[in-house]
Amino acid sequence: MKKFSRLFLAVLMVFALIFTAVGCGGPTEVGEQDQNQSQVLRVGTNASFPPFEMQESGEFLGFDMDLIRAIGEEQGFTVEIKHMDFKALIPALGNDKIDAAIAGMSIRPDRQESVDFTEPYFDAGLIIAVRNNNDTIKSTEDLKGKKLAAQNGTTGAAYCDSVKKQDPSTVVRIFDDIGAAFMELEKGGVDAVVNDLPVTAWYLKEKESTNVKMVGEVFSADEQYGIAVKKGNQEMLDMLNEGLQKIRDNGKYDEIYNKWF
Repeated sequence: MKKFSRLFLAVLMVFALIFTAVGCGGPTEVGEQDQNQSQVLRVGTNASFPPFEMQESGEFLGFDMDLIRAIGEEQGFTVEIKHMDFKALIPALGNDKIDAAIAGMSIRPDRQESVDFTEPYFDAGLIIAVRNNNDTIKSTEDLKGKKLAAQNGTTGAAYCDSVKKQDPSTVVRIFDDIGAAFMELEKGGVDAVVNDLPVTAWYLKEKESTNVKMVGEVFSADEQYGIAVKKGNQEMLDMLNEGLQKIRDNGKYDEIYNKWF
């Protein structure tokens, strides 16, 4: 009988140790928060859109990256960033592979059919870039019938497609990386790049030697960036909007903005 009692107590101790070990795991994903654990916010981006997102030595840098980390810190989240193709971001949200996407993503009606956006966090617009010796392209009207380049899935790409619809002789070349589009412009493979103004301005500022210039007026000036979440995920949307408002109120947003612009 004593042997049975000792065996029974030993089994109970083993089960107690197992349950204790299970309860000591790492950070949990959103919706699985323990009292002493931080939640993990899985964020998708396309890190080829400086100064908003880029990679250097394996580290994610840029305005958007600092912004989402500041929101995460404010709201008690550990932010994990995943790089993927820009066009894969919205499907990844729908398939629950990520919780949020921040990638200089414009708030557009077609995207709002698939995802929900936070309040806008950045006002942007489009600009045309051409080579320095190009005097024929001075405005959007001059883009018809030309060779145009833009980044895959962006508002700039959508605008180039709209030009082609107006004039089928227009050639549109789409690149996964906006840097590749600018390189194609530099070597004369295309006549113009249509892209977000702050990104184009950053390229010209950071490029030590370039034969590219911006022309014309900013257009689509009502374009605004937002953080995207899965359609109907109101809890996530509210959390991000709350965090965004907090960093606006405490001055962190301005600090990040002044760092990059």
